[in-house]
Amino acid sequence: MNSPEIKIAGPSQNSPEPLGRLIAIDLGAKRVGVAISDELRVTVRPLDFLQRRSWKDLLSRVAAIIKGYDARALVIGLPLNLDGTEGPAATDARRIAENFRRSLSVPVFLQDERLTTLAARSEMQSEGLKSQEMEDRIDSESAAVILRDFMSADQPRDELPND
Repeated sequence: MNSPEIKIAGPSQNSPEPLGRLIAIDLGAKRVGVAISDELRVTVRPLDFLQRRSWKDLLSRVAAIIKGYDARALVIGLPLNLDGTEGPAATDARRIAENFRRSLSVPVFLQDERLTTLAARSEMQSEGLKSQEMEDRIDSESAAVILRDFMSADQPRDELPND
C-alpha cells in the first residue's frame, strides 16, 4: 500500500537535517497530545497533554513549548483513513498545520498517524498501566508514536514556500 505524499515543510532533500529537538502533536477534539525528541533525535518522550480551547490558546502554548525546548520543527499527526484517503479530520489537520506554518518560525511537517493510538495503547498495556492511567496518557503517548514514526521514515520531505 502506497502512502500518500505528505508535504508541509522541512529541509530540502539534499541538505542534511540540523540536529535539535522535534516536537510532535496529536490533535484531538478536546485534548492535544505532545511529545518531544532529544537533541540527537534518538529518543522520544511524551509531555503533558494540552486542553484544546481555541486556536489562539493552542498556538500560544505550542509556541511556548517550541521556545522552551529550543525545538527545530513541529510534527503534526495527519489522521488518514485506513485506506489512505483523507476525511474531515485530515482536512482539519492540514488547515491547522498551515496555520502553524504561517505563525511559527520553525518548519511544520505532517506525519501519517494511522494506528498510532492502537500502538500507544499496546505499549502502555505492556508496561502494565491501569486503564485510567492509559486514558490520562494516551494523547501524548500517541504523539510520541507519531514522532518516532517521523524520525524513522525514509521518505524525503519538501519545504513549503514561505509567503
